[in-house]
Amino acid sequence: MNIKKGDNVKVTAGKDKGTKGKVIRVIPEKGRVAVEGINLYKKHVRPKKQGEKGEIVDVARPIDISNVSIICPSCSKQTRIRKEREGKDVIRYCKKCNNPIE
Repeated sequence: MNIKKGDNVKVTAGKDKGTKGKVIRVIPEKGRVAVEGINLYKKHVRPKKQGEKGEIVDVARPIDISNVSIICPSCSKQTRIRKEREGKDVIRYCKKCNNPIE
């Protein structure tokens, strides 16, 4: 997978198209990512202790990885990723500006 936790991404399809956010969680088995502040749904939470009130919490649900694209930190453009192996490390590069991504 080209996208990792902590990357800044832009949503390219769906109800939140055009919005930007930070990746919270990556689920490689299902090919999905959860992005901060995107695809939010309300979840009702029961009280855990006596005297505590229940509440409604916003939860970011995962979206398909094909619906997001990474934003290069150096050129600030929506881009694809090129990978190169240097020794045992794999380094990700921006395809537009050829600078390493983190």
